[in-house]
Amino acid sequence: MENSRKIIVDLLEQVLNEGAYSNIVLGSKLNKTDLNDKDKSLVTEIFYGTLKYRYSIDKILNYYLRKGFDQVEPLVINILRISIYQIKYLDKVPEFAVVNEAVELAKNNVSIGASKLINGVLRNYLRGKDINYCITNNKIETLCYKYSFSKWMVKLFIRQYGEEVGERILSGLNEVPNITFRVNALKVTNEMALKELIALGYNASKGYICSEAITILKGKNIEKNPLFVEGKITVQDESAMLVAKAMDLTSGLMVIDLCSAPGGKATHISELMNNTGRIDAYDIHKHKLLLIKSNAKRLGITNLYCKELDATIFHKDLENMGDRVLIDVPCSGFGIIRKKPEIKWTKNKNQLKEIIEIQRSIMQNASKYVKVGGKLLYSTCTLNKEENVVNIRWFLDNFPEYKVEPIYFGKYENLIYNTDGSITIIPNQSMDGFFITKFTKIR
Repeated sequence: MENSRKIIVDLLEQVLNEGAYSNIVLGSKLNKTDLNDKDKSLVTEIFYGTLKYRYSIDKILNYYLRKGFDQVEPLVINILRISIYQIKYLDKVPEFAVVNEAVELAKNNVSIGASKLINGVLRNYLRGKDINYCITNNKIETLCYKYSFSKWMVKLFIRQYGEEVGERILSGLNEVPNITFRVNALKVTNEMALKELIALGYNASKGYICSEAITILKGKNIEKNPLFVEGKITVQDESAMLVAKAMDLTSGLMVIDLCSAPGGKATHISELMNNTGRIDAYDIHKHKLLLIKSNAKRLGITNLYCKELDATIFHKDLENMGDRVLIDVPCSGFGIIRKKPEIKWTKNKNQLKEIIEIQRSIMQNASKYVKVGGKLLYSTCTLNKEENVVNIRWFLDNFPEYKVEPIYFGKYENLIYNTDGSITIIPNQSMDGFFITKFTKIR
């Protein structure tokens, strides 16, 4: 059987040093490994936890690595990271076992010298766990260490939302997300799906906001779930479900989804339209269209058509074609850090300006594809206001033929109804951070 800790450090190397996506490399590796379900669960927890708390872990390691990180091999650094994570944030593995596993891992994969370094660092940490590794009166630095975010990102949230909401965002982005299913109304009712999941041994309950959502607190592999295989359910976060719910969908509409992959919102639209009308799902990545088609087939959807398209380029043949046009634009992804914690470390301030330019070019083109009286939905999975409310202001200033139609889903502690009619969703255990705006074309 493969060494689970070696798997974790290899995955960290791919994500932190090679730019891989955590969910993709983890899923690929776990599907190939011979680890049992319990060990797979522990690998997942340590891998994501180490990514999530990297800033705080590195702050601790910096205290003990006198020569600094640059003088230590990346593999050794990652062995130390997963070990500090287990000691500081987990209580599943005894401390002596964590140290012994780390020493053996280094001895077998690096050198005797590396194993001695790791042994010394971890034993010093165990002796000094009461040390305050963040002695400061600075609020930002305190938040950086407490929630393990880089300083520029903490400053951004506090500046844009204030201290109270900003800290709620930092806390929410560190929550371990529940798995959420969307029930496919074309095949089964919510009540029947919930009963079947419970009968299969899942700890399942109704969703947080959406009527078609089911939350899974504990259960087996999702892809082998018979309800999933039969197309009765699909995996989707409740924040993403709210996009289709906001579109005022009725039977027979012509819907254009410009940035569709992997197709969760497009298939939800079809379900809400009872598989009538037409949905044209576009994406710039041709290989991702296969995923949309596969999901649509599994769900029994027949009114969805896929085509490769660059949404930043105007397409004359789409002009005035859509009763509804959805632009779930590429974004910084700050709202989904719960599920992709590497975003904390792979994004930087300079990238934000480039993303905003792309978003605005898509908004400009999409504005021409909506029929008069039709609706344009703008959504992002980020909490950066420059990509959200500032973009909405820019759009209204430049496209006076549109007005915002306010969205309301009810009173929930994590929903912020903005003065411009848009909605910001603060992340918590049940939902990702998200932003949604609905425009109506009035002339």
